[in-house]
Amino acid sequence: MAPTRWRRSTHVWVGVLVLLVVAVVAAVAAVATSSGSAPAEPKVAVAPRPALVTATPAVTALADAAPVPTPAGLAALLAPFVANPDLGAFTGRVTDAATGRELWARGAGVPMQPASTNKVLTVAAALLTLDRDARLTTEVIAPDQTTSPGLVVLKGGGDPTLSAAPKNVDPWYRGAARIVDLADQIRSSGIVPKAVQVDATAYSGPTLAPGWDPLDIDGGDIAPMEAVMLDGGRTQPVSVDSARSTTPALDAGRALAVALGLNPAAVTMRPTPVTGTQVASVQSPPLIERLRQMMLESDNVMAESTGREVAAAVGKPQSFDGGVAAVLGQLAKAGVDTGGATLRDSSGLSVEDRLTAETLDEVVTAAAKNATLDDHDLRPLVDLLPIAGGSGTLSNRFTDTDAGRDALGLLRAKTGSLTGTNALAGFVTDDSGRVLTFSLLSNDAGPTGRTAIDAVASALRTCGCDR
Repeated sequence: MAPTRWRRSTHVWVGVLVLLVVAVVAAVAAVATSSGSAPAEPKVAVAPRPALVTATPAVTALADAAPVPTPAGLAALLAPFVANPDLGAFTGRVTDAATGRELWARGAGVPMQPASTNKVLTVAAALLTLDRDARLTTEVIAPDQTTSPGLVVLKGGGDPTLSAAPKNVDPWYRGAARIVDLADQIRSSGIVPKAVQVDATAYSGPTLAPGWDPLDIDGGDIAPMEAVMLDGGRTQPVSVDSARSTTPALDAGRALAVALGLNPAAVTMRPTPVTGTQVASVQSPPLIERLRQMMLESDNVMAESTGREVAAAVGKPQSFDGGVAAVLGQLAKAGVDTGGATLRDSSGLSVEDRLTAETLDEVVTAAAKNATLDDHDLRPLVDLLPIAGGSGTLSNRFTDTDAGRDALGLLRAKTGSLTGTNALAGFVTDDSGRVLTFSLLSNDAGPTGRTAIDAVASALRTCGCDR
């Protein structure tokens, strides 16, 4: 930024100098004309060069001596907000991030419907289990060409970001692999493709979780979970409101057939895993980038694929049950109390999911404390949470009230929203400079339930409750 600003100010000074020169020359010319004598050489004063503009960005650490809210002071502050009847059945927990000390709780051990705050657990388990640079591979396998001449098989490795976008069009997911690249590699392999099959056997079990509404496929919230799909199963990737496909794996195979100049209607699904020679492969973006987009957009498909990725890493089936068992198992192994958790999926979309405010807050507190659990750092979770009024699912929240505006840019949280359910799990810096973590769960909420739960979180920002 500094060079650009200097150039702009230089343009102004050059303009002033030009005007001065023109004025002086004109005056001298006029004198010369009237007197008939040769004009003296003009002297122009050169203005001093403006100082360069410099920027010194920095992150300032919070003072360790910032006062800790007292439980009594915090309870008094929150009392009028948690009394809002539109919160319905409401539980929550607030913790001092630096010490892990619980400062306020209300039914924190009661299992509640968490909605998408469930994704906090999925991301934490992924960070505890997987390398941040881990990538998912989609392959094309050529079976024995003597028995199946020209047959190529698209083998899914669980990457939901694979895209059918042309090379000159941005895909839905940043950095996504493309079908066209697979097609180019197939042609370069020397095989003349004649037919396409799809192997999606890496995933097992049902494609829809218990407690999911099939209408959410057309609504754009979810797709049947299959081991290969395009743009998270979206039928119109350029549209935020796109419906999802009911046959995402078959769609991916058909897209490959089109890219190879073959008949997409002839593509079939394989009932058993393929064996043969790899003739093409592409990889997903790194894990940390996939987690970032998943959390900001609350992407259910990506959350489910992440749960399966954790399951594969610990030797469990890549299914809904396997993903849940892997996520909860990894968290419990790291010391998180998951005793009140009953989950049907890794995204929180199931109305049968149950989590406690205590479990959610323990995970967020571990991240905010820069805790290292089981030799893995959970700190990246802090950076993956949406910012109040600034990013992701919080970009348009905390902006419509004075209390909410106090939290803008200073509160980060994962949201959760289902019919009658609102949830937040994150952290905020209070008025004294103390970092507080929180988990807030509201079920059977009234018509203003979302703004009511935001008001509770906003109140934490204004806390100077050390008395």
